[in-house]
Parts: sequence; C-alpha cells; structure tokens
Amino acid sequence: MLRRILQPLWVLLALIFLIEAWLWDRLEPVVARVVAWIPLRAFKAWLADQVDALSPAMTLIVFIVPVIPLFPLKLFGLWLLANEYWLSAVVILVFAKFLGVGVAAFIFDVTRPKLLEMAWFEKLYEFVIGLRAKAKALVDPIKRRILDALRGDGDGWSSRTLRLIQRFRKSVHEAR
Repeated sequence: MLRRILQPLWVLLALIFLIEAWLWDRLEPVVARVVAWIPLRAFKAWLADQVDALSPAMTLIVFIVPVIPLFPLKLFGLWLLANEYWLSAVVILVFAKFLGVGVAAFIFDVTRPKLLEMAWFEKLYEFVIGLRAKAKALVDPIKRRILDALRGDGDGWSSRTLRLIQRFRKSVHEAR
C-alpha cells in the first residue's frame, strides 16, 4: 500500500535525477567546445597540474568552490520569482543551472582521478552511477508507454483514441 502511494514520488525523483544527468551529459561536450574555442585549454592543463600536486581532500575543495558563487545568482532568481518577474526569474534560474552544471562538468573532468582516490568518494560515485541506472530503468517503461500513446501504437484505450483523433483531423483537412 505504502509502496503504491510512494510510486509517483519515486518516478518524479527519478525524472529529476535523469534530467540532471541528461544536462550533465549534454553540457560536458558543450563545455569542451567552449574550452577549445576560448583559450581555456591552457587553463585546464594548468589546473590539472595544480590538482596533481594536491591531496585528494584539497581536490574536493577545488571541485566544490567554483559552484559557490552561483548561489547568490540563484537567490536573485528566487527573489525575482517571489516578486513576480516571471520571465527574468526563469532566464536567471535556467542560466544559473546551465552554468553550474557546465562548470561542475569542467571541474569534475579535471579532478575526477584525484577525487576517486578517496574510498568514500569512489563509493558515492558508484552509488550515483547505480542510482542513475535504476532511475533510467524506472522511467524507461513509462517513457515507452507515453511515446507509444503519442504515436498511436499498441491497442490500449489511449492509442485507439489517438487513432480516432488522427482520422478525424484527416477527414477535416480533406473536407477543405
């Protein structure tokens, strides 16, 4: 009973997690292109050299610190939202999200080998990767059903309804 009640919550959390993972996957190549375009390649090499000289614990600080300046930007976005500046708030929050994920992807790419030297971080990393796989497994069947319904595949009520709507739209367009 409790599991049935919590199922939508788990699906929502899985969707949020997968959206974050999708953003990470999509922004990592974008950040790589920006690094190639802007003379950040030298900065990345310099940062990698500096990280090699640090302990894994200090490397964790290098990983966390660059995201901290984005916090005031997100607070400003929330203030805009609270004061009903909807468009500005959405633009600021989306910009902060993309910038945060992009910066985190860039820094994580440089610091990953050192961070994975810490046993607890490696376990956390493996846990997150496993969680991502479980979230994908939870959401994939729902995503397939939605796509099937939108395409009109299958023989469920929704697909029959969509086929009827498609036939109706076709007949309306042919009548013109």
